[in-house]
Amino acid sequence: MKRSTKLITVISIFFLIIALVIITRTMVGAHFQKKFSKRPPPGIIVTDVRNENFFERIDSFGTAISKKTTSFRVKKNELLSELKLQEYVKEGQTIVKLKERIITAPFSGILGYRGLTEDTLDSENSIIITLDDNSTIYSDLKIPETFANEIKKNLPIEAKFSGNKNKVYYGKIDGVSSRINAETRSLLIRIKINNENFELIPGSLLEVSIKFNERNSLGIPDTSVMLEGNKAYVYKVIENNNVEKKEVIIGIRNDGIVEVLSGLYHGETIVAAGLKKVNPKGQIKPISK
Repeated sequence: MKRSTKLITVISIFFLIIALVIITRTMVGAHFQKKFSKRPPPGIIVTDVRNENFFERIDSFGTAISKKTTSFRVKKNELLSELKLQEYVKEGQTIVKLKERIITAPFSGILGYRGLTEDTLDSENSIIITLDDNSTIYSDLKIPETFANEIKKNLPIEAKFSGNKNKVYYGKIDGVSSRINAETRSLLIRIKINNENFELIPGSLLEVSIKFNERNSLGIPDTSVMLEGNKAYVYKVIENNNVEKKEVIIGIRNDGIVEVLSGLYHGETIVAAGLKKVNPKGQIKPISK
């Protein structure tokens, strides 16, 4: 009897130890699982909704035209000496002295040669001298009639040309035609660009952008916008750095900034980038850009 009781006691202690081991392992595992399964919120770049300048644009091409241009035909046999032109002359300055007359500049500008014409007699050979006032450059553009109501005199323009694509030249609309060309369905306008450094060359092709409908509106980075069908959404940062998905109505896009017509207010904080890392209705660690 005593032996049986001792055996039962040993067996009971054995199973009790096993139970304690299992319970301990379960509790320890649950503790560490709870500790490490809760990941810290991801670091996400955020930005505030603020006012930006927006505008619409029309892109076109035109040929550069001098403010003034004239030419002089000089016969070789009239020259007193070999012809050597100055690069730039002022109004009233002598361009060339001939046997019977002196040619002076009617306005300030840059001198050059347009061409050489060969006549039957060598003594009739003539040289054409050009004088261009390039201090101001004009260009005529054809604008589609759909923009006719937007085009006004003095609207700002930006221009580039292949000779220096890294530089932008600023000007304005100098004139607008009073009628639309019925054949081309376009409106003819003339732009004016200050060219005091003579960098723009007459005859060059200009890439022109006309700005219109300029306004100040709420803007957000285009990287913050999610497009789903015909709707646009952003992640708005709310209390305790939680986020909520918010529908917005957007307008035009200028240089990476999207116009917000409704859905957000000035000063609100939204997710600016890293949208795939955001868990809707989750929490984030805001990083100000």
